[in-house]
Amino acid sequence: MLDVVIVGGGACGLALARGLAGAGVSFALYEARPRLGGRVLSVEDKASGMRVDMGPTWFWPDTQPTITALVKELGLTDFPQYDPGTALLLAFGDKKPETRMTPNLHSGARRLEGGMASLIEALTAAVPAEAIHLSSVLRAIADRGDHVELTFESDGKTETVTAKRAVLALPPRLLAEHLAFQPELDALSRNAMRSAPTWMAAQAKALVGFSGAPAWRADEHSGNAFATHEQAVLGEIFDACDASGERAAIGGFFALSAELRDAFSGGMSMLIESQFVQLFGRSVEDGEQHVQDWAHEPFTCATIDLTPPSEHPDYGDPLLRQAFWEGKLYLGGAETAREGGGYLEGALVAAERIRLRLLDQKETSTMISGEGASGEALNEASMARFREWVNAKRAPTFASYRQRLNFGLSNGQKEQITQRAMLGAMEAVLKEALAVLEGLPFDHSVVSVDKGRSDLTPLAQKAFDGFIQELLDGVIDYNRTSCALSNFPEEHKPSKDYLQVTLLDIAAAWKEFSLDANQVLLDKRVADQQATRSL
Repeated sequence: MLDVVIVGGGACGLALARGLAGAGVSFALYEARPRLGGRVLSVEDKASGMRVDMGPTWFWPDTQPTITALVKELGLTDFPQYDPGTALLLAFGDKKPETRMTPNLHSGARRLEGGMASLIEALTAAVPAEAIHLSSVLRAIADRGDHVELTFESDGKTETVTAKRAVLALPPRLLAEHLAFQPELDALSRNAMRSAPTWMAAQAKALVGFSGAPAWRADEHSGNAFATHEQAVLGEIFDACDASGERAAIGGFFALSAELRDAFSGGMSMLIESQFVQLFGRSVEDGEQHVQDWAHEPFTCATIDLTPPSEHPDYGDPLLRQAFWEGKLYLGGAETAREGGGYLEGALVAAERIRLRLLDQKETSTMISGEGASGEALNEASMARFREWVNAKRAPTFASYRQRLNFGLSNGQKEQITQRAMLGAMEAVLKEALAVLEGLPFDHSVVSVDKGRSDLTPLAQKAFDGFIQELLDGVIDYNRTSCALSNFPEEHKPSKDYLQVTLLDIAAAWKEFSLDANQVLLDKRVADQQATRSL
């Protein structure tokens, strides 16, 4: 009997398989598609002679340490997303685009030479070929007491596989919609699965390659463009050339819904070329087109995903990170991650979380060892570590704001874009902060509680001194220099009233965090007391 069966050959499943292979664990990996990679898909473009990414394209070293370290460890070559030059804003379908300055629009994003599939190929190379099974669709999974039984369908045939433990490295919504669990998972967990939107599941992407040099760069354009009018086919456009800039390609995310994409499918090629020509001129005619509509991918997009979220969701529901069936079943995938949820970073974070659990280690390494330390010294050290963590999150939180803002713009949001992006970024870091506090060791025997408040709570709050003001200052400065916001005066230069409303929302989030942090510390105190009495 196998130790582990991994279901899903995307970044999460492959990273986990690589980790288990290195630890000498017996496992098998099953993937429903006839290829590995999941949402990572790089296709050959004959015109430019390079691979272009139809799925995930970028990673951000400033905010995504896991994938950044892995790229270095695997010896992959990365390069910065091309941003120099002007960007274009197409606000009206019957007028010429406007020119805007957009410094560092992609917030330091980087790409991989050979496309993001290079990462998948490098992970696959570390997994024994005999452990990988393609075109195998999981239909049912059952708890059999001392093992798990999985039923796969492949080429019309059914195969039953048993293992001590199973990992479902798939989008949670697909599991909720299509997989039969025996016994059924509890209602709260099922609801958490349905409530985790599959990132980019309803989106589509177009890439066009060219045999010559990128003409837009010669015209001092970055290749970045936004189309915000109601008839826009592509909403957000970007340069997709190679690192040298000698092999030319340009890409874009569709502004059309999945339903409209189907309705216009017959003339889609012409519509795509027409919009590129409207933006960059006839130099981008007759390129080699590639379109990937993820809404048509049954192993990515659940029915409920066809209504996409209006902004990047906050992932990391603890119900999706728990072990089911007395530690025999784990959920993986980018949507289960506490940090980097939805991105490749989240997929890799989820893989590491599960690897540690499967190897009977803690979910995360202990941040501080309390052995031999006095209670006061331990608490002071833990709070110092918490302050360090908060300070390290200042720049990433601003980067998160920019990513949320750009996502809102590319998805046609027209109101409260700044408010939503800033609140979302702040709520996300406060959610992470609670998890960090929960994982830190404290000696509660030397901590007082006055009227239901732990003496540690004010120290946790103080770690955020100046955090919100620093974020607000960065938001104001960035908005005023953003060409993408110039067509939205209230967002471009937010009024005092607008900022006040935004700060009131953040104040409510801060109050909720403070109460939750206090409860986390009180719960840890009770748990420590119970543990002491049981000794």
